[in-house]
Amino acid sequence: MSPDAPKTGRRVYPAIGLGRWSPFRRALHVFFVIACLVGGAMFCRKIYEFLNTIKHHELVGFAHDPLVVYALVALGFCLLLLWAYLTGQLSGVERAKYEMLERFDEQERAEGLRFPEEA
Repeated sequence: MSPDAPKTGRRVYPAIGLGRWSPFRRALHVFFVIACLVGGAMFCRKIYEFLNTIKHHELVGFAHDPLVVYALVALGFCLLLLWAYLTGQLSGVERAKYEMLERFDEQERAEGLRFPEEA
């Protein structure tokens, strides 16, 4: 065990290391916001081009169904991302890993197994 770890017989797992407003996290956030805006602009341009193509007399109706399906799938993904963000599904993603490791340690202790650093 590390010298600053509490003497409870429990392993201490490291923190993730990303503060709420750390420079790395801020840069990552800015990058993904810009990437989403550029991707959204490209999607809107593609829809615009589809609509311009549909207006031509010889191509009337060729892309109505695929365009509607495309738009509904994109809308569904956007709503799913929004739901995940608003409900906090995208925060603390490492927490589950450490909780699983702690449960595993508790199970080993309950079975009478000893950790190498406790021996």
